[in-house]
Amino acid sequence: MLTTILLTVAPRTAEWSPTIGIIMVICNILAIAIGKSTIKNPHTGPAMPSSNMFGGLSLGAVLGTTAFGHILGAGTILGLSYLGAL
Repeated sequence: MLTTILLTVAPRTAEWSPTIGIIMVICNILAIAIGKSTIKNPHTGPAMPSSNMFGGLSLGAVLGTTAFGHILGAGTILGLSYLGAL
């Protein structure tokens, strides 16, 4: 009973498409760029295997910036789908 009520109230979300994937990748690149310029000690901790791909950031910095990128991406995708742009 409660589940059916919650399902009727839940907003419609966009299905996955290459456009949504591109938006998420762009948001993660943006977050890495923001993190590289704002993190005080971006090289502290274990290094990434291909550190040049991630702007020379350490493992912890990459995990933090990509988590932030996913938050940005989810907000962007939900906002664009709410506006009807996706």
